[in-house]
Amino acid sequence: MANTYTQIHIQCVMAVKYRQSLIQPEWKDQLQKYITGITQNYGHKMLAINNMPDHLHMFFGFRPNQSLSDL
Repeated sequence: MANTYTQIHIQCVMAVKYRQSLIQPEWKDQLQKYITGITQNYGHKMLAINNMPDHLHMFFGFRPNQSLSDL
């Protein structure tokens, strides 16, 4: 459809199994770059990402050409 505009923002929180503190501080940058790369390879836009030792927050712009479960 011509002149159609969508703007979808999603906040996603992923937790480590049993909320154990398994994410090491020295892994933080590499983990965030890896997840950002996956998101961008599917054509979405990472707006913010941060993690704690037991969970990770993502806020990204989501394109409607893919389902969230496929991402």
